[in-house]
Order: sequence, then C-alpha cells, then structure tokens
Amino acid sequence: MEKRNILQGVLFVGVGASIYGMLATFVKMSYKDGFTTSEVTTAQFVLGLAGLLLLNIIQTTTSKKQLSKPNAKEIKMLMLTGTSLGFTSLFYYIAVQYINVSIAIVLLMQSVWFSVVVESFIAKKFPNIRKVIATLIVLVGTVLATNLVNMNVQIDWHGIFWGLLAAASFTMTMFTSNTLATHLPVLRKSITMLSGGMVIVMLFLFFAQIGPLHFESLRNFYMNFTENTAHIRPFDYSIFWTYGFVLALFGTIIPPILFNIGFPKAGLGLGSIISSLELPVSVTMAFVLLGEKVILIQWLGIALILFAIVLMNLPSKNQTEEVAAYH
Repeated sequence: MEKRNILQGVLFVGVGASIYGMLATFVKMSYKDGFTTSEVTTAQFVLGLAGLLLLNIIQTTTSKKQLSKPNAKEIKMLMLTGTSLGFTSLFYYIAVQYINVSIAIVLLMQSVWFSVVVESFIAKKFPNIRKVIATLIVLVGTVLATNLVNMNVQIDWHGIFWGLLAAASFTMTMFTSNTLATHLPVLRKSITMLSGGMVIVMLFLFFAQIGPLHFESLRNFYMNFTENTAHIRPFDYSIFWTYGFVLALFGTIIPPILFNIGFPKAGLGLGSIISSLELPVSVTMAFVLLGEKVILIQWLGIALILFAIVLMNLPSKNQTEEVAAYH
C-alpha cells in the first residue's frame, strides 16, 4: 500500500513538473505574437485565480466536513509569501525576452544551490560535503548547459540578470510556502498566495504599460530605465482567449494542485528529484516548438544539473538507518 502511495506521488509530481516545464515555451510564443510581459502575467494570474476560486467553491459545497479557513494573520503572511510567485513569473518571463527558453530554465534551476546557501545562513552552519559537491556540479553543469565554454556565443546579460533574479525569488517561495498554514486545504492556500502574487503583477502592469501611457511623469520616470516604448500601449484583451487559459492551467492551476497531492505521498526528497523533470521537458519543448538549437554539450550540462539534484536529495546513511529501525 505504501509503495502504491509513493508511485502515485511520483506520478503526480512528475506530471506537474512536466506541465510546468511547458509554460515558458508558450510565453515565448505569445511574445512572437506581439503580447507584452504585463499582458501575459495578468492573463495567467487573473484566469488562474478565477479557476482556483471556482474549484474552491465546488470543493466547499461538495465536502462532507468543515474545511479550515485562514485567520487574519495567516492571510497576511500567505499573501506576503505569495508576492514571490508574482516576482518569479515576472522575472522569468522578462528573462525569456532576452535569452532562449533552454538557457532561462537553466538559470531558474540555480535555485538548487541558492537554497543551500539560504539554508546554511538560517541554520548558521556550513552545508555538508555532499551539498557542497552537488552545488559545484550544478555550477559546472550551468556553464555547459548555457554553452559558455564556446567563446563565440553571446548571451544577453539582461537575460542572465532577470533569470538569476527569478531563481532567487523561486528560492524564497520554496522556503516559505511549505511551512506556512499547512492545515489549510490546498485550494484555499493557493488562492491566498496567488492573490499576493497578483498584487505584484497588477502593479507591474500599471507601472510598465498602462501608467506610462496615461501619465507623462510616469513615462519620463520609466524612460530612465529603458528606451523601449513598444509595450507602452492599451491592454490587448485578446491575450485572455489566445494564451491566457493555457498559461493559467499550466502555470497556476494544475502544477500546484498536483505538487500538493504528490509531495506528501512521494516525500520531499524523492519529490524534489522528480520535480526536476521540468528542466529536460522545458528544453525539449523549446527545441521542438521554438526551434531553439540545443547542442550535445548543453544536454551534458543539463544531465549534470539533474545528477546534482538527485545527489542533493538522496537520503543520508543516518536517515536510511532511522527509517529501517522505524520499520
């Protein structure tokens, strides 16, 4: 029975990671069709939140038991934590404007060693040797996966900057979301966090697109950061029915639900290993649908990053002995 639960967990996490890995390709396709980052993120978060609210209503009316509700303090903390969801989406989507999806996903995966650094600061102790080795492997894998060994390759530093910011934001999401209000149903927790993310997305929409269009002072302020004014224009509502539903389903509805069902069954270590499927799926989608060139040395780098994730999440000898003694 326990093996069956673990297999179910692996399946849920694997499917969730694979679906999430497809997301950036659709974002890149929407850019090619002339949509802006503001429009893409707004459509994803608005439709995603609407979908989760609908599912929550269905769950509340069909549930035979009373579902837990967040108190005022939990709502505040979850919304604050949820802002990192908005930042991660914005930073990641801005990154794919400048660089290939296959490079952006590798930069997002730097959260693997970012989390090791944050964990060591919180615990106030140096990480164990296995985590240090895994971090070094990730860094070597990143150099290969981004093809930095080829001196003729030029990668826009803007994309690297935003990609690393996305990784830092994603690290904060991982550290905070798993410890807050764990008694809440998945949908209610996701809705509250997504509401926090949507605040960030709406602020970005105003300051990067709608505001500069109507207010000259905002436009002048915005021009201090970029000379690109192509996206200062009225909101294109067609994003909702062209890409919005796909982005909402693949980005804010299906993966979080599958992760929340799968991780408790598979366990955090095994779940983290399986969730790394996002990396090869994202690169493969970009290769197939966008025609991005991915050479052998880049696949080798991706394989090294995946190996490092497995190495980092395998149970230690002490943990294995504890489990054996328990059984």
